[in-house]
Amino acid sequence: MNVNEPDVQLTGELRHYISSEFLLDDQCDHLEATDLLFEGGIIDSAGALSLVAHLETEYKITVTDDELFPENFATIEHIVHFIQRKKRQGADHGQGPST
Repeated sequence: MNVNEPDVQLTGELRHYISSEFLLDDQCDHLEATDLLFEGGIIDSAGALSLVAHLETEYKITVTDDELFPENFATIEHIVHFIQRKKRQGADHGQGPST
């Protein structure tokens, strides 16, 4: 897989999580990987905290305050790229994924 392409499985997992946590049942099928999560009103500031906690727990990454920018969390696609980048950085520093 090209490092610039979003991981399809990860995209699906995040889409499912965001749909189940933040959308009504009738809206779930309409969430696209490129939909604006905050500007579109899907996630608010309280939801952002929940999302970050989920990412840290589920994907074993640490999200620092200086990474909390729209370019990292604006869409599911942005979040996938962010997670991929964090995992590469961890692997580059000898902190591969724990099992």
